[in-house]
Parts: sequence; C-alpha cells; structure tokens
Amino acid sequence: MKQELGRKFMGWDAGFASRADSGDLSVGIIGLGYVGLPTAIGFRDAGFNVWGVDLSDRIINALHEGRNPLGDPDLDDMIPAPDSDRWTITRSTAEATAACDVLIVTVPTPVSDDLKPDLTYVESAGRAVFEAAGKGNRKVVILESTVYPGVTASTWLPILDELGLTEGVDVEVAYCPERFNPGDPNHGVRQVARVIGCSDPVVGESLVHLYRRLTVEDVRYVGKVEVAEATKVIENVQRDINIALVNELAQIFPELDLDVEDVLSAAATKWNFHRYTPGIGVGGHCIPVDPYYMMQRAQEVGVPAELITAARAVNRMMPRHVSGVLRELLYRAGVPADGGRVLFLGWSYKAGVGDARETPADPLAASLIETGISVSTWDPYLSAEDIPDGIDVIEDIDAASDFDMVVLATAHPECMDLDWQGLCARMRTPILYDGRRVLDLDAMQAMGWKANAVGSPNKY
Repeated sequence: MKQELGRKFMGWDAGFASRADSGDLSVGIIGLGYVGLPTAIGFRDAGFNVWGVDLSDRIINALHEGRNPLGDPDLDDMIPAPDSDRWTITRSTAEATAACDVLIVTVPTPVSDDLKPDLTYVESAGRAVFEAAGKGNRKVVILESTVYPGVTASTWLPILDELGLTEGVDVEVAYCPERFNPGDPNHGVRQVARVIGCSDPVVGESLVHLYRRLTVEDVRYVGKVEVAEATKVIENVQRDINIALVNELAQIFPELDLDVEDVLSAAATKWNFHRYTPGIGVGGHCIPVDPYYMMQRAQEVGVPAELITAARAVNRMMPRHVSGVLRELLYRAGVPADGGRVLFLGWSYKAGVGDARETPADPLAASLIETGISVSTWDPYLSAEDIPDGIDVIEDIDAASDFDMVVLATAHPECMDLDWQGLCARMRTPILYDGRRVLDLDAMQAMGWKANAVGSPNKY
C-alpha cells in the first residue's frame, strides 16, 4: 500500500466537498465483482486512494497477482499492478473501513429460489462496515447495489441502532445506483450519469463532488434515499417490459406468417417508435432480477404490479417457447426426438462478456435435455467450470461436427465471424437457429444452412 504517512481518515465534514474535488479522499469498495471492480478501478483512475475488499480467495489472489478475475475482457489491461500507488486489496472490511473516508458497498442482490429479494449480502456488508466504523468518525457509507425503495433504511438503520450508532453523528448513509454497461466502452463507470439519494441534503450535495470526479456525465442529488433506489430499479423494469413486448410479438407474428423483424423495421420508421430486438430470453444480474424487487415492494404496500409481473412472466418463459420451436424444427428435419444433437454458440448472457449469470441459455438447454436432446456449447469467454453439468463443452469449434442444429445463443464477435461454411459442411443436419437476430439468413441459406430465427416463420 502506498499512501501519505500520517494521513487522517476523517469521513464526512464541512471540507468533504473540497477534498473530493482534489481527490484527497480514501475510498473503499466492498465487493469486487462485475460492479465493484470496475468501480474501484474508476475511482483510482480519478485520483483517489482506493481500497478493494472481497471475501473470494479467487478474486483476491488474482488481483494480488495483477490479473483480471472476471469475465469482462475490457478489464484485462486495466488491473493495477500489485505494488501500484493508491491501490490496496484486502479481505478485511475492518481494515479498509479504518483506512477510508468513504465506503461503497457493491455486493450482489439476487433473488431466492422462490423469486424473493435476497438482502443477506447487503445486510452482512453493512454490518461489517458499521462495526468497524466506530463512534464519531462520520464515515460515509454508500450503497450501490440494486434494491427496491426503502431497503437501505429498513436494512441498515436497524443495524446502526443495534450498534448504538447514529446516522448524521457516527456515520452518513447514502445511495447511488451503479449504471454502467459491462462490455460497453462508451458506457463505463466513467461515462455514465449518476444520481445520489441521502437524507441530509448537505451531505448529498457534497457527494455530488465525489462522483463528479469519477464520471464526465451529469451527477445530481435527487433527494431522499428512496428516490435514488426507485430510480435504479425502474430503469431495469422498463427494459424488461420493452423486451417482453417484442418477445411476445416474436411468438405471435410467426403464427401469422410474418417475420417480427420485418414488422419492427417498418414500425421503426415512425419517429417515436422505440426499437427492441427479440431473443431467446433475458439474462444478466439486472433485468431478470430487479423486477422481482419492485414486485415485492408493490406487494408490501398493497398495490398489484400487474404489468411488471406479466412482462417478467413473458421473458422468463421465452426459453421454453424457443425450446418448442427448436424441437419442431428438428422433427420436421426427421431428427429423432430423443437423439438430436444441438450446439449452442455462446453461453454467457451478453455478447463480448464472459458472464453466465441468469443466462437464458441455461433454461433453454435444460428444456431440450429433458426431452432427450443432447446439448453442447462453445463459448470463447467461459471456461468449462462456468458451464452447468450435463452440457458438453466444445474446446475447438473448428473440430465440431455431426450436430443436427446450431443455435446462436450469444452474439459474441467470435461466434459471428467463425467459418460458417466449414461448420455447415461438418453438420449431420444443417439446421441453424439465430437466437439473437444478428445473422443474414439469406446468406446462411446460400451456404446450405436451413436457416431460421427467433420471431421468423419456420421455413424448414
């Protein structure tokens, strides 16, 4: 660790904004996953002294060796060397809390098996920070994990009471949702607008100075914590609803002998039509998860979240719908129902990123396997341990052969640019299904593929 000798880590005071402007703050990031690690790197690049905390030995060991522990290749060349100035990686939340003015919590907020919000990570991370914060230090603790309105107060304030700490005296609590887009260099940590919620407007406005040094886009204080919490969750709810619409249309229009992409392209000629593209399902840790947080909160206050619930149901069932389409295509081609071999190109939920969280490839494959179809996958961004049991992992796509169907599940550049002609020649049955609507179906058909796509009438 390289830091100024004798540096006093104060937390919040009247000079906080000016110290933020000059970078004279130490910032701790609690949780170094897909959100926390880019956030830590961003604050260091902005000139702050950064402490990163994680409980995963794999992540800590990789960072201590200067390696990228995540599946986002954009980070490969951004990991600071272990002996870099203003960069300390530790497993100890207490150590980081003692050394930092600001603690930013970026832990997972998943849903349980019964689709209820799981706030255990938020609770345990907050408790660890508050226990180490002590009295009178006014450490600034900011939650960035996605939650529904009221979580920060209902989860963290009781812990403060239990520990005999007072907000505004011993600690300052705020919420600033992350918004960056992994794998998208134009919308990284340092290029997205931020909103900050805090019960104390003076503290909230001072935190604007902290985040203005981090990002080149707009940063604003939006009032109480619940406004900022709600902002984040409805951003992803809106996307889930929009995607659900085109996914439902992708089920309807082929039955009318219409290609959904033809219809969407025509509709997009109107100035106020917002174009979305259907797919095999919705993945990642945000869109398939966050609506359940809003649905839970709506239920608690007695308001039915009917539109949000319906959209989530459409997207959640899309892999099963696609499974039925794929089985119909195999049947038409004369492939035995219990003997088909299907190859997924890509497994991660998003192109160019090795992140398999909530990937729709998983339920789609499971639905095929339960009918007797075998599934293999090739994903250049994932290792074999990232793929579920029961899925055969292909190491060399140029040697893949004797499959009855290829499904483009993830539009990785490597999947798009492979030798499609050669793969077609090695197929047992050359059925192609574009699950992302990114391929030129006419060109694929000219190569010999029986080319189909999500939302298109089945031609073969």
